[in-house]
Amino acid sequence: MSNDARRDGPPPFDRPFEGEDTKQRVYGAVLHAREPMTAAEIAKRADCSEESARTHLSFYADLGIVIHHDGRPARYERNDDYFEWRRVNELANVHTVEELQARVSDLTDQIEAYRAEYDADSPGDVDVLKFDAERVDDVYADLGDWATAIEERRFHERARQKATSSTAPSHG
Repeated sequence: MSNDARRDGPPPFDRPFEGEDTKQRVYGAVLHAREPMTAAEIAKRADCSEESARTHLSFYADLGIVIHHDGRPARYERNDDYFEWRRVNELANVHTVEELQARVSDLTDQIEAYRAEYDADSPGDVDVLKFDAERVDDVYADLGDWATAIEERRFHERARQKATSSTAPSHG
């Protein structure tokens, strides 16, 4: 496989960060971790030395991107609150208050349509086994879309509130 072919396709599964510098590989390794990991485990995934991984993890912990858990050995995990904050800020900076409000309304309509269709308050309340086998895949797809709509509405509402407060006149 030529280098040009690699740039055009998805990264390989066994080495998804190949071609990135050490800082990016450590970042990618911790972002893809599903649970807190040691610096040695992250170094192995990032294909770098443990000391190098520890240096970059310390930097990411200082920025709030990574949570450092004291202990022997210390563990590191992705800070989901940071990524939510970043998503909300991005939405608030890219969209107007009116656009955000319209999206919240659209998502609320979607959520209400799913509630009515499945006669349930949330995707977790739906018993998928009650549906015919031919329809189960469609139900799972709907439940995934419903859960995504709930999460997206929450992000857009937080962004709307942030954008509204930043455009409100000050009382100074």
